[in-house]
Amino acid sequence: MSGPVSGSSTRRNETSEALRLAWRSFCDQLQRAGERALDENGLEQEADQATGLRYLSRNISLALLFHLENNDPRHPEVMRYFDPIRKQGGDNADAVYLGMPVNGRDHFVVRGQRGNARFLAFTLLEDGQTPWGGPVVGSLFGPDLVCDEQGNFELHLAPRPVPDAPNYLATTPDSWRLTIRQFFADWEHEQPMSVTVSNVDCHDPPPPLPAGKVEQGLASAGHWLGWSTEYWAEKLAQWRARPNQFISWHEMEKRAIDATPGGTPLICYWQVARGQALVVRVHPPQCSYWNCEFGNRWFETMDYRYRLAGTNCHHAQLEEDGELIVVISHEDPGLPNWLDPSGHESGYVTFRWMGAQEAPHPHCQQVSMAALAQTLPAGVRKISPSQRQAQLKARRRGVHQRFRL
Repeated sequence: MSGPVSGSSTRRNETSEALRLAWRSFCDQLQRAGERALDENGLEQEADQATGLRYLSRNISLALLFHLENNDPRHPEVMRYFDPIRKQGGDNADAVYLGMPVNGRDHFVVRGQRGNARFLAFTLLEDGQTPWGGPVVGSLFGPDLVCDEQGNFELHLAPRPVPDAPNYLATTPDSWRLTIRQFFADWEHEQPMSVTVSNVDCHDPPPPLPAGKVEQGLASAGHWLGWSTEYWAEKLAQWRARPNQFISWHEMEKRAIDATPGGTPLICYWQVARGQALVVRVHPPQCSYWNCEFGNRWFETMDYRYRLAGTNCHHAQLEEDGELIVVISHEDPGLPNWLDPSGHESGYVTFRWMGAQEAPHPHCQQVSMAALAQTLPAGVRKISPSQRQAQLKARRRGVHQRFRL
């Protein structure tokens, strides 16, 4: 009996050593990612340095979900990508992002209650040469989703048409992930969806967790965390070279990526020192939904639970002629559409016109705070301190409503 016992013991020791090496390698990758984040060019501001490391720590959980905990395309679970404390890639402060892994062979059914978010899109995509995948296989928008009278729906994902299925997206052999985007205009009153997923072709539970899957998952998660951090920093650097200008995403990014369908984002890298203000003016077009997103140089939104980190077609106050005037400044200018830099002196601001026939580019003008009043039109809308407090409290209630915190 000594032979089998010895062999079993040897295998256990080999497995233990492999797992130790996998964990050390994962920790080493986190260390390297942190060093790269702190070495990023132009991080003179304490707020940028501190936010960079927090950005990494927030997204460790997302990396592990993608590559270890929820990376089985035969047994997918619906997961939330971002929330008020986990952000990446120019996330939208109006949004709830959901998703799940899939494959191109099996038949999946996504069941849920639609809710009533202003904008809704299901996007099926393949893997690709970016951290968030590659080519989009197909999309289904909210107005095209067939629901019953109570708002319940079924969406089928399969390589072949499903008879009598009112909602269907055809998968390809390389289909990889389904992303669900809900954009909320009226934060306090629009309801988020509830949703589940099942694999019709798979009836067996997943096998017990093997050590090799943990080793591979840790390696992939560590790689993805560093890769995604570098990817978004490099991407935003393209806009940083042309500050205070709105430039279309497609003008800068030619590769296919899982981007929001239905409207091309217009992105500006803003730079505002203390004592300065950036005035952004535009006439929003007629469309089903539009918004203005606001974040830091790590391509994540500011803390939209407690600060003004964007506006949209429901919350914005327009001038009498329909113009939107947004002001970015470190001091509250007493204007309704203020964007609070939250201690940062640079970052991004994005406009999305969803379902619009035109895409007007906002105009930027940088002025001193002392000259701000003379820059704005006579009779510009203003807001009192008590109204500002009510505005902020309403945002907080809206976050609770959307994320069920």
